[in-house]
Amino acid sequence: MTLSPADTVLTRLAASSRQEQFLAVVSRDEAMARWREAVPHAALPPETVPLPEALGRVLAADIASPIDVPPFDRALVDGFAVRSADTEGASEAEPRRLVLNREILACGVAPAHIVGPGTATPIATGGVLPRGADAVVMIEATDFEDGPEPAIALGQSVGPGRFVGYAGADMARGETVLRRGTLVTAREIGMLAACGLAEVAVVCRPRVAVLSTGDELVSPGSALAPAQLYDSNGAIVAASVTENGGLAMPGGIVPDDEAALENALRTALATADLVVLSGGTSKGAGDVSHRILSRLGEPGILIHGVALKPGKPLCLALAGSVPVVVLPGFPTSAMFTFHEFVVPLIRALAGLPAREEESVEAHLPQRLVSELGRTEYVMAALSRGTDGPGEQGFVALPLAKGSGAVTAFSQADGFFAVPANRAGIEAGETVRVSRIGRAARPPDLMIVGSHCLGLDRLVGHLAGRGVSARTLWVGSAGGLAALRRGECDLAAMHLLDPETGRYNAPYLTPGLALAPGWRRLQGVVFRPGDPRFEGCSAQDAVAGLLADDDAVMVNRNTGAGTRALVEGLLNGARPAGYWNQPRSHNAVAAAVAQGRADWGVAISTVADAYGLGFLPLTGEHYDFAYREARRDEPALATFLGLLDDPALASDLAGLGFAREGA
Repeated sequence: MTLSPADTVLTRLAASSRQEQFLAVVSRDEAMARWREAVPHAALPPETVPLPEALGRVLAADIASPIDVPPFDRALVDGFAVRSADTEGASEAEPRRLVLNREILACGVAPAHIVGPGTATPIATGGVLPRGADAVVMIEATDFEDGPEPAIALGQSVGPGRFVGYAGADMARGETVLRRGTLVTAREIGMLAACGLAEVAVVCRPRVAVLSTGDELVSPGSALAPAQLYDSNGAIVAASVTENGGLAMPGGIVPDDEAALENALRTALATADLVVLSGGTSKGAGDVSHRILSRLGEPGILIHGVALKPGKPLCLALAGSVPVVVLPGFPTSAMFTFHEFVVPLIRALAGLPAREEESVEAHLPQRLVSELGRTEYVMAALSRGTDGPGEQGFVALPLAKGSGAVTAFSQADGFFAVPANRAGIEAGETVRVSRIGRAARPPDLMIVGSHCLGLDRLVGHLAGRGVSARTLWVGSAGGLAALRRGECDLAAMHLLDPETGRYNAPYLTPGLALAPGWRRLQGVVFRPGDPRFEGCSAQDAVAGLLADDDAVMVNRNTGAGTRALVEGLLNGARPAGYWNQPRSHNAVAAAVAQGRADWGVAISTVADAYGLGFLPLTGEHYDFAYREARRDEPALATFLGLLDDPALASDLAGLGFAREGA
């Protein structure tokens, strides 16, 4: 027997009266607790995709650079590679004359000649710095002298490292440059390409089936009949799924027919990680979804009714292992409940962090100088600093990397503007940091100081415990200074006190405490087969090299923990290469491995990575300073506890590092 429209309505009304048992309203917090307990909010398994397809995806594992970026010391301007010592005392009145070597170092050209005393080599921006040179002078600062022996006249002196981009200054070989959970945008694609990676492991996108229910709905673009509405919920939900890292699978409009809806749901459950319906959750005449959900698989309906306004009729269910969400039909109610309950799940499945507001206020720890007449946009990392006793706020740490660095944009949480009519921003002033990506947030821990591969591993372990950390490499002394100014939570350091022979502890000031980290073996690195190092101790080898006019060293930057060891070896000497002062162990190893220097001081792990010979000097202490008053804060307490974790100790041992007391 065929029912009339009126009979159909009466039948549905009768069925809805039997639905009372499903509409048991619970609080928002209880609903959320039940939902999270029943449905794991965890990232889906990884998959490996070609680099172009990684855009918009989330990294499934930490990415360590397989090479140094740049892979060699290079010129940052067009000009001439010189020995800085040859330019000392140069002035317009008494210029220094430098004879030109007969090669031009364009990009991609390997140097064939050494820059000897009194000579210079023409070099293009990006060209490889030749052996002997430790600086580049701009072509505009020279006058060309033609003749049988072409030369340049230099009217100003240049310091060591002038216009030189050191090997590994942007990304060092083995350095973790991108963390698991990072959203891949165009900036990360650039970093991965610069590392030479053609494919990458990313978190699978959650497949979200999107259905709309209701006899009154028609698709946009169709003609509206009386009592019909365009389906806006389906379009909004699908777009929001994509916006939050999911793969929307639109299922169209399903009429208020129990068999049709059950068939559509079973089809969706077979292919999706999550099913979202809109409409069919209240006690109206056309609502049938609650009856279907009760027979699609255990445990079935988890919540049907939440004390929200709008959004009370929300229905949350679990059919086997696939979550099902039935949103209210009214668009405002649908989107409110979608963002409250569904967006966190989609983002978690996709490996994304929770959404954050788009901008925050933060203060600058130090004065920032800017150029009058030009609006300057400053990339900044955000840290949770201390404004005063018991007071916390955000600190905006400007990133010092220049325009040639791939990582400057990637490592920023956002940017702020310095107006054109100002020559800078004073220390302590508040700036509004515009976020790069709405999902970005300040890390739980800011760690500043000396880089170590062991710390990269430790940060990975922290992520596994739900603690995010940001690392900035400014050297041991720079990290300690940042900690004293309240710009970070931890200073990573290995500073030797020459007077006591102790590491790190003598440099602490009142209120700071030291967490023992691990030991790293420092030593002299050299190219295998060099007879000057055979059968020698590090000290004896260096003593011999100081008497060798052809030997070239590579130093470390002032403030680095390694610098104290180097100065001890030199005992006041200033041999060739002394003013070549890169900022990392990797850059030292690269200079030696590529023949631009003959020896330097670095850790054994880096020496092994570059295939270099190694003469041990000392087992240094790599430790962490922090503010004693903050040791019980959750993130810092997790970090300190992790230092005693056996799994971390095993990782460190694999890198050649030994925990204190091990």
